[in-house]
Amino acid sequence: MRSSNRHIERHRTERIGWLRAAVLGANDGIVSTASLVVGVAAAGASHGSILLTGVAGLVAGAMSMAAGEYVSVHSQADTEDADLSRERAELEANPLAEQRELAAIYVDRGLEPALARQVAEQLMAHDAIGAHGRDELGISEAHVARPVQAAFASCASFAAGALLPMAVAAAAPATQVIPWTAGMSLAFLALLGGVAARAGGASVLAGAWRVFFWGALAMAITAGVGRLFGTVV
Repeated sequence: MRSSNRHIERHRTERIGWLRAAVLGANDGIVSTASLVVGVAAAGASHGSILLTGVAGLVAGAMSMAAGEYVSVHSQADTEDADLSRERAELEANPLAEQRELAAIYVDRGLEPALARQVAEQLMAHDAIGAHGRDELGISEAHVARPVQAAFASCASFAAGALLPMAVAAAAPATQVIPWTAGMSLAFLALLGGVAARAGGASVLAGAWRVFFWGALAMAITAGVGRLFGTVV
């Protein structure tokens, strides 16, 4: 038996779909739940009311993230399916014109015209719709829309992220809910930003700073609103 000498590579773009949804969900879970807890605490609510509000925010936020991600990604999938259906019809109606179109794309990318025609012919003989989907429409396996996967990743990661500030708020003394929740949540956000940046091949420090800054801003504004309305009431 001959062994395969094919070189297998794994690229970070292969994880872009689930990584984006998971990071967005966890980040939103931490920020929104921590901001909600801090805002309600700043309004003078009891410890029990703070925790009840946080649990309600966790459940509502997880469901909202799942539904929103599913609808959004499904719209992308519908658009991709419509484009591919149109491309199939064009391939059936005039395959030679589609072959010339594909060859022109390869010429624009730097191939000689004769070689471009040969490549287009062979790729279309192997998988015509795959070649046009990838090289004409820009639809690849790594970036194809997966609504269910994105919805599940967003829901699960939001709940996991929201549980962190909830656990801190539950364990913190009633008079120290705001500093404990805000401080630990910012630490969680910085860690999440750094891990996500490393997984995506970006700067860990920049990734951590981005989520830290926006998380601190969100909590500060929510605390200010809670204090204002708590005083008015």
